[in-house]
Amino acid sequence: MYPKVVLDLSKIEENARRVSERCLNKGITVVGVTKVTTGDPKIATSMLQGGIEILGDSRVRNLARLEPLDVPLMLLRIPMLSEISRVVRHSDISLNTELQVLKALAKEARRQSKNHHVVLMIDVGDRREGIMPDELLPLIMEARKLESLTITGLGTNVGCFGGVLPTEKNTELLVELADRAEKKLGLHLTTLSGGSTVTLTLLEDKSLPAGINQLRIGEGIILGTDVTSNRAISWLGQDTVEIVGEVVELKRKPSQPSGPRGRDAFGRKRGFRDRGDTLRAILAMGKQDIEPSGLTPLEKGIEVLGASSDHTVLEVEENVSLEVGDTVRFRPDYKTLLRTMTSEYVDKEYFP
Repeated sequence: MYPKVVLDLSKIEENARRVSERCLNKGITVVGVTKVTTGDPKIATSMLQGGIEILGDSRVRNLARLEPLDVPLMLLRIPMLSEISRVVRHSDISLNTELQVLKALAKEARRQSKNHHVVLMIDVGDRREGIMPDELLPLIMEARKLESLTITGLGTNVGCFGGVLPTEKNTELLVELADRAEKKLGLHLTTLSGGSTVTLTLLEDKSLPAGINQLRIGEGIILGTDVTSNRAISWLGQDTVEIVGEVVELKRKPSQPSGPRGRDAFGRKRGFRDRGDTLRAILAMGKQDIEPSGLTPLEKGIEVLGASSDHTVLEVEENVSLEVGDTVRFRPDYKTLLRTMTSEYVDKEYFP
């Protein structure tokens, strides 16, 4: 059935192995992040076979899918108060910024006779989640009083919201804050979680600060790319995932729309280049399934023009042999894979 996404488990496993080995050589533990595949147990298993020892996801529902794998599980999105019982039940570690949430976690952990571990997230400039550095010690002083809750470390995230790139300086801040907490409060923090796929750049150029001992890697393992730095990671494979759509119409049409124009189905005013009459193929998949801007055709002579909810429109050169019923293959970027894996209308196929 089409559309479908095809995931090569052996190649994802190999990427996991390369990331794990490179990080372990520097004393860094890798959290394999499964959120772009909605906590897919097959993908997670490939990561574990590649040497990953901890799994992370941003949704509690996804972590519940991973529980049978019997490895430590980390919740990557700071918890909602409305899901605290499920957070404690389905995760061993969570990333946190709010004292009120920490108190709720501690209370629920006592109720469930568990000890919940937390990593306190620091905002080093990206302005998404995180405690401002000068607010950290007062928060720790209150949080360390809580029973059934252990503060295991500090973490940070860059790139995902503000597009801020990791630097030696902004990552070093975690090390400095951990040192300050130990000297002033006597608190030994065992985990310094220095970032995600984009932080691999610091590892590569040997500028990752000493003391950073954890990275949370998803995109790099699953796609071999780093969207924040706009690069394919040279020592990882990118031929891990394909999206396949079926041609439902193939016709020659004018390249310019005709008639009075308003906005498209998503409220945008679009411009079109006048190329005269061109051959166009329409695929039975749209924005409910994919993000068209993130599709790279695997065959030359095909250009993605855009998509509505249910259809993707391609311009096809004359030398491309296509008929109605044929399929077209694409390499997805991160945002497209995220939408594709989330859509229930896209079949998932695994290879081998």
